[in-house]
Amino acid sequence: MDLKNTPTLPNKGIEEDITRKETASFINEIGELQLKLYAQSNAALLVIFQGMDTSGKDGAIRKVFADVNPMGCHVISFKKPTELEYSHDFLWRIHLQVPPYGMIHAFNRSHYEDILVPAVEGYISEKIIKERYDQINDFEKMLEANNTHVVKIFLHISKEEQEERLKERMSNPKKFWKHKDSDWETRKKWDQYMDVYDSILEKCNDIPWTVVPADKNWYKEYMVASKILDALRKIDPNYPELVTKMNKSLLI
Repeated sequence: MDLKNTPTLPNKGIEEDITRKETASFINEIGELQLKLYAQSNAALLVIFQGMDTSGKDGAIRKVFADVNPMGCHVISFKKPTELEYSHDFLWRIHLQVPPYGMIHAFNRSHYEDILVPAVEGYISEKIIKERYDQINDFEKMLEANNTHVVKIFLHISKEEQEERLKERMSNPKKFWKHKDSDWETRKKWDQYMDVYDSILEKCNDIPWTVVPADKNWYKEYMVASKILDALRKIDPNYPELVTKMNKSLLI
């Protein structure tokens, strides 16, 4: 994988208006299939979002799941581990948030942060980092083997676009709440983060990643909706048959 030479913009010739209409259709079908998934309750969907700051994880989740029933979808955002979480293995807090059957869970950042940040900052040995690659692959394959379908999405934004979005957070009052000085500090290590993400996308690809060009929100949303819809179609949920001991003749 070489993110530095991977496009962050849609291919030329892709029409925005047509793409937006297709996205709306995808979102509607996601809502319909999610309700069937919830009703049948014999499979689950886990959607993992990774990406640099401002890559649009929040926006993608908000847009793509706009038509789902909130009872059947839950978004989890992983922050710095708590003292309790630090006292367990790094996947402990992740497994607690895996969706039960019938549910869709979206991870806004995930267990990959436990490779990404330690590798860039250098406070975990290369030996432990290597072990975590293997442990994550085993963990995700275990989920799939138990009918929890895993979709992994990396939102790929350019360094130039990130700068514009960080500046907007400091100029648009509606986005002041998103601003963090630390995001500018993290940006200084852009190349190191890209290098580690290259390794993650290559070494943790047993459950494959989808790299989504994220400089244009309309195309990002289309790609994300398409991938989630494909996963739900693969699950192929259906409404359960009626189960009752009542005499149906009484209902006539």
